[in-house]
Order: sequence, then structure tokens, then C-alpha cells
Amino acid sequence: MPLIPPRALAPALSLLLAGHACLALAQAPATPPTPDCEVCAAWNADQTPFRIFGNTYYVGVKGLSSVLVTSPQGHVLIDGGLPESAQKIIANIGALGFRIEDVKLILNSHGHIDHAGGLAELQRRSNALVAASPSAALDLASGEVGPDDPQYHALPKYPPVKDMRLARDGSQFNVGPIALTAHATPGHTPGGLSWTWQSCDGPRCLNMVYADSLNAVSRPGFKFSASSEYPNALADLRHSFETLEKLPCDVLISAHPEASQLWERLEASATAGSEAFIDPQACRAYVAAARTLLDARLEQERQE
Repeated sequence: MPLIPPRALAPALSLLLAGHACLALAQAPATPPTPDCEVCAAWNADQTPFRIFGNTYYVGVKGLSSVLVTSPQGHVLIDGGLPESAQKIIANIGALGFRIEDVKLILNSHGHIDHAGGLAELQRRSNALVAASPSAALDLASGEVGPDDPQYHALPKYPPVKDMRLARDGSQFNVGPIALTAHATPGHTPGGLSWTWQSCDGPRCLNMVYADSLNAVSRPGFKFSASSEYPNALADLRHSFETLEKLPCDVLISAHPEASQLWERLEASATAGSEAFIDPQACRAYVAAARTLLDARLEQERQE
């Protein structure tokens, strides 16, 4: 899949870019603190990195997942947390004995600040390519979400990302022996992606899933059941539910770690080892919880 530099990305997506409020493509080397985010400090709390299974490691902060998949030919990083999470992710990678400079590819779930805010700094430090969906690539290029996003103008801006590859449903990305596949899971955002790969521990290989957010949250006034800005929001969420619950799913890591009971599993791993992270029903349980929240949201919209 060819590299798409900024000057080629902008014309190819010009119609969609017109809807964004900011088209600045300069990459900021600094990582300023995130304003106007009451939960950001809790999300960004320190977290000791740990191995999940095989060559897959958790290197994120307490409330925002970032996953490192390693190989002798280079590593893959999924998601970058907040702008101020980047330095913590880099430190966590180093604490495990790896180097940020060996990260060759950075994958994104969606373009909200809590998952994309640190990508520019992580890219600057690693010189890695960033892969995102066409919709999310617009967000990353401008440092803010577009008007079709349920949280448009409800989120702070973040440092924009320069060089990207576009990832679509079914796209595969390889670094050495690592092969990761993108799965379109929109609804929470128009450009949401989940990622799958296999990790092996000796002869045993498991299906790993990094699941994007599926929760129906929005700015005030937005309705998933009736949105002129994002008319497919409800259908997209339901399609994403079906996609995720059908994936081969031995180990689930969600974009917000508590949503897949990662901390309970980590605690259990003190005695059970990596077996504590293995649950072939985890993706179905994740979807069931999201369906319940969506049903509650739709009932609320009916009463408004």
C-alpha cells in the first residue's frame, strides 16, 4: 500500500476536508497539555507496561490503551493517547527493553484527542508511518474532528499528523512477520477502525483484537437516531456490533482498557499468567455492553 504524503492526501480528499475547520498540516514537535478535559488527568495516569501474550504488550496509560506488537524487523504501535501521553508511552516502550526508534508503523483507531493526540509526537520520535481510515486521516491532518463526528466541537484540538497511509475495511499492514488487518467499526466516529493480528507464544498462536470504542456518546443536541450531519450513525453502530462479535477473538484489548476488563485480567495474571487475558467470549461481551448503552441512548432520544 503506497505512502500518501500530505500534498497528495489533501487533493484526494478535498471534498471531505472542506468540512473541517482547520487544515493545518504542520507537525508540532511539542506536546502541550490538553485543555478543557476534566477526565484527562485520570486517563493519563501512569501505568506500568506489561506483556499481554506473545509479542503483544500494553504500553499505554491507565485510561487509554496503546499496544505494542514487536518483531526483530521492527514494531507496530496501536494508538497514541493524549498529547501528554506520548512521553509516557515512549518511556513504557523503553521500560520493556524496546526502542521507539524501532517502531515502523503506528495504527489509529479513530481521530479523537484521547486516542490520536499523541500520534504526532510518537511519529516524530519514531519516524514511523501512521495508518488511519480516510475519515480519521482528515481528523489527524487537521488535529480536530469534522462536522459529521458526534463529538464535533466538543473536543480540544491536538497536534496534527503529517504522513499517513489510508486504511480501509480489510486492509492489511505488515512489518516483518507481523500482519495486522483493519476492520471498519464506525458509529462512535465515522472513521472508526478495529485491528486484528495473531500473537504466538512458542507453538501456540492466538487471535488478538484491538477494539475501537462503540459507545454512543455525543455533543449536546446530536441524535444517533436522526442526524443530518451523520445520517448513518445508527446503522454504522449496529454494523460495527455485528463485525466485532463475529471476529475470531481470543484476547481483547479495547481502546479504553476498562471496557474489556483489562485491569481485572491483569490482576488475575499474577497467579494465572497470560491465561488471564484469554477469553473467546470477550468480543461478544464487549458488543453486548455497547448494545445496552445504545438502547438506553435511543430511549432517551425518543423522550426528548
